Amino acid sequence: MSSDITPATGDVVELEVGPVAHGGHCVARYEGRVVFVRHTLPGERVRARLTDAGETAKFWRADAVEVLEASPDRVPSAWPEAGPGGVGGGELAHVALPAQRAWKATVLAEQLQRLARLDLTPEVLAAPGDDGRGGLGWRTRIELVADASGRAGMRRHRSHDVVPLTSMPLASDDIAALDLFSARWPAGSRIEAVAPADGSSALVLVDGAPFDRQRGRPDTRPNARAAVREQVLLDDRRYEYRVAGAGFWQVHREGPALLVREVLRGVGDVEGATVLDLYSGAGLFSLPLADAVGGSGRVVGVEGDARAVRDARRNAHDRPQVELHAGDVADALRGRGGAPVAARADVVVLDPPRTGAGRGVVDAVAALRPERIVYVACDPAALARDVALFAAHGWTGLEVTGYDLFPHTHHLEAVAVLTR
Repeated sequence: MSSDITPATGDVVELEVGPVAHGGHCVARYEGRVVFVRHTLPGERVRARLTDAGETAKFWRADAVEVLEASPDRVPSAWPEAGPGGVGGGELAHVALPAQRAWKATVLAEQLQRLARLDLTPEVLAAPGDDGRGGLGWRTRIELVADASGRAGMRRHRSHDVVPLTSMPLASDDIAALDLFSARWPAGSRIEAVAPADGSSALVLVDGAPFDRQRGRPDTRPNARAAVREQVLLDDRRYEYRVAGAGFWQVHREGPALLVREVLRGVGDVEGATVLDLYSGAGLFSLPLADAVGGSGRVVGVEGDARAVRDARRNAHDRPQVELHAGDVADALRGRGGAPVAARADVVVLDPPRTGAGRGVVDAVAALRPERIVYVACDPAALARDVALFAAHGWTGLEVTGYDLFPHTHHLEAVAVLTR
């Protein structure tokens, strides 16, 4: 229906909702203009409040605020505070879990087709235990912000405004037991809570510094604990890791073990081989890879975060076949400032940040001519872009599986195995 009056931000319009899009939206059109709509599902008819409707914008954004015709995949929200106008981080909480995985599989396939010209239909699989928990209670790490009154909350979606919360349903039971939402915190402070999946001692940081929860103040002692112990159980083996509280670790309670298994499956038999572990963090993959290559093999880890490399050195201290290098991954591979970290590699494992590896790293990896590449991705668009770059170098064999390590959000993890 056309109108002589152009809607503006804050107005409510009626929309017929189309397909899903990367980022937790669905695509609709209003008088020919593309509108990315959150909190809806394909096939629904909704009334949506425009949240970004600049007259010259290429597309608009909106939140569905009233459902006129519902999808059969719609369920009561598992986290109403992340609904329309609420905090970010729970944009699929209104979608049944099987439909969330189908949504993510559609996005993964669409990105691979659009950016890498590959017609694949990868699965997105649930993590163990998530169906029984309704996709809740999986986060072993959360980050909050204190509002002007000292109440812990999160930022409103696409806003700096802090919305105080009474709970965070995605957080693990051990995080919930910290009772972060009843406390008062320094106004504007950043609160990080870490509770290892094995139930070992939790840690709270305020603005990056250890916080004494019993005394309700920063722990200023020189030896104040600023790290946690994580463990990964893999069949009959137990891997233990020291990880800085503010450092990177997979947040899903099952994520580390699941991804280690998939990486080991992807690399295959590497006894005696040279394996590069790029963006190696605290050594999540380096330790089991060291056991896989054995005493005659070699694992070369490269990580840009010096703090993570220090943790990895502690974690791999008893594995002499592990070499760890701190620095930019592309520079380390090309030998800028010194010799390259490796002249060749049989297998390369890489787990880059959300932005992906990029052309410089892909070109440097390709120059090593590994037999296979195992790529752990947290963004399907970045994965697809890098897969296209690898394909140009001859790595056209591709197997991709997605894992729903972020239920009730649009995020997913994927493991891709590339072969020449």
